[in-house]
Amino acid sequence: MDTDTTITPHRIAFLGLGSMGLPMARRLLDAGHPLTVWNRTASKAAPLVEAGAVLAAHPAEAVRDADVVITMLADPDAARAVADEMVPALRPGTHWIDTSTIGPDTGRELAARLPEGVTLIDAPVMGSVDRAATGELLILAGGDTAPVAHVLALLGTVTPCGGPGDGAALKLVLISAAVAGVALVAESLTLAEALGLPRDLALRTLGAGPLGGAVGRVLATGSHFPVALAAKDVALATTTTALPLLETVHHTLLADPSLLTEDLAAVAR
Repeated sequence: MDTDTTITPHRIAFLGLGSMGLPMARRLLDAGHPLTVWNRTASKAAPLVEAGAVLAAHPAEAVRDADVVITMLADPDAARAVADEMVPALRPGTHWIDTSTIGPDTGRELAARLPEGVTLIDAPVMGSVDRAATGELLILAGGDTAPVAHVLALLGTVTPCGGPGDGAALKLVLISAAVAGVALVAESLTLAEALGLPRDLALRTLGAGPLGGAVGRVLATGSHFPVALAAKDVALATTTTALPLLETVHHTLLADPSLLTEDLAAVAR
């Protein structure tokens, strides 16, 4: 007997249309979900509006009729500012999925502000704009994802991390290791140059060892993870406990202001 596997579209509000949020929102729109979007710079929503999304003037308007709210915001301050506007407008039964990297403390702070009947899933992602566009992000989820599993599946693969805040915590572990790996490759290349070794030789042999993933990130062409955001993520980790190596990495990331808007790979040029 045939089984109807049709999934009723959710009314989704997506807030934060930066380099990651825009392709993520586009995947939801292309899948047939009615989509309302908001971004502080409204012009960034133009491609989605042209494809059928509704542009909201402010966060409260965006979420008022939503079944699912997804946020992809730059930092804890941005998340708090948006929450100030949107939380009073959330209806009971709404599921809020925060894919930002804001750390577990901020995530739990926001969860404590929610009205009764609204749930918050912390679901930061690993992967850059290329994986966001193809729905291949690694989603680190804290909390119950069952009610929104088919929405998350459009964005990537979910790794259950435990209770609320645990996804945000694991994201700090993984992103700190990734950023530190790129910084270590950068220093290794500096050493190779000082010793008179060709850069391509150093990269090739480093790539064959334990730093292979970091070398791949240095050579990636479809990624855009600004150095400033990498520094923000590392700073979230270093405020948690004593991490001398990451504190040095944080200093390195901020050493050249001209690189702050460049992709992380720029530190290894």
